Amino acid sequence: MSHVFPRHTKAVLPEVARGEGVYLFDTDGKSYFDGSGGAAVSCLGHGDADVIAAIKDQLDSIAYAHTSFFTSKPAERLADMLVALAPEGIDRVYPVSGGSEAVEAALKLARQYFVEIGKPQRRHVIARRQSYHGNTLGALATGGNEWRRAPFAPLMVETTHISPCYEYRGRRDDETPAEYGLRVANELEEEILRLGGDTVFAFVAEPVVGATAGAVPPVEGYFKRVREICDKYGVLLILDEVMCGMGRTGTLFACERDGISPDIVTIAKGLGAGYQPIGAMLCSGKIYEAIENGSGFFQHGHTYIGHPTACAAALAVLGKLTDGGLVERSAMMGERLQSALEEAFGQHPHVGDIRGRGLFRGIELVEDRETKKPFDPSRGVNKALKKKCFEAGLICYPMGGTIDGKEGDHILLAPPFILTDDHVGEIVDKLSVAFDAVL
Repeated sequence: MSHVFPRHTKAVLPEVARGEGVYLFDTDGKSYFDGSGGAAVSCLGHGDADVIAAIKDQLDSIAYAHTSFFTSKPAERLADMLVALAPEGIDRVYPVSGGSEAVEAALKLARQYFVEIGKPQRRHVIARRQSYHGNTLGALATGGNEWRRAPFAPLMVETTHISPCYEYRGRRDDETPAEYGLRVANELEEEILRLGGDTVFAFVAEPVVGATAGAVPPVEGYFKRVREICDKYGVLLILDEVMCGMGRTGTLFACERDGISPDIVTIAKGLGAGYQPIGAMLCSGKIYEAIENGSGFFQHGHTYIGHPTACAAALAVLGKLTDGGLVERSAMMGERLQSALEEAFGQHPHVGDIRGRGLFRGIELVEDRETKKPFDPSRGVNKALKKKCFEAGLICYPMGGTIDGKEGDHILLAPPFILTDDHVGEIVDKLSVAFDAVL
């Protein structure tokens, strides 16, 4: 009998024994292609000798020191490297232990910034429906994943949500992609005005929506208009790149593709590639200076922020992503994966959309391709596909509620950046087996 509290009390899971490259192996010796990188985490694959060596070297000097007493060389070097690579204006790095922590830190910093500059009336945060920003209460309240939010609604701060930029479902036949993008971006201005122009402190969005909707990219121009609106009303733009950042969408920071700079950006997952739990909240020099010249103290903190061993691992990972060329490889192999998926499933009667950027791809499944009618949720298509893929030796990330938290099914693919053309074929072949069995 296990004493572990699992994610699902009725699930009986195999025990992982080891990882090698793009594969995981259970204790029975069965191999699984890690087609989702866990939850878009394992960008380098498993068993990377250089990252493991960096962790061991750091353990030989100092594993942990609390940041109220010391800084550390790995934390300082990681911050320097991230700032050098970050979008224009980003000047400070706050290392944490994961994505939810990074988003909590971002929300609290954004609020404190306005308190420090004498605008405490700014108390509202706006986000988007069908988004996900983490499972801690502040992050959960900000996200628009309804089934995750529902049980905890009485405990959460009030957040308002506008439409996502979800072209497959949202663009009208009489609109160009650019016109659609402007229409949904302008909802932000309408919501700011409804709440009161000087009462909103932040707008939070994923540049490419992750697990909740399945790798949904924005249309061109959407985020430039969002940036304009935030600037017009003095609202901070927080971009959540926990899942889509660190090369996952083909550029180190996902927002590079959209030609904008946020005021605050959160990263995690691919930052540590699964070798250590780490994330980070990055902010502009303007925000940092407001704290420095005000109270001088960010009223936030966790025991493991700036953990030296985690930062050493992240430094090694970041080197692989940049100097090692794996960000560029993500972009290149992402296009090959997209082409292979389109060739295999582009005319499948139950595949509505194949989308994404880099090695972050989503397949939306429908009952009727012509009308885009989703499957009845009671059929549990996404759960059945997850099971059949796993049986076939493919780990992927299916989810339901793609459209509105209740209807819709999709599969998310986020394989390691080290995959080859043969691995792309393996993904397609194993998906085909699962599609034949379920659809």
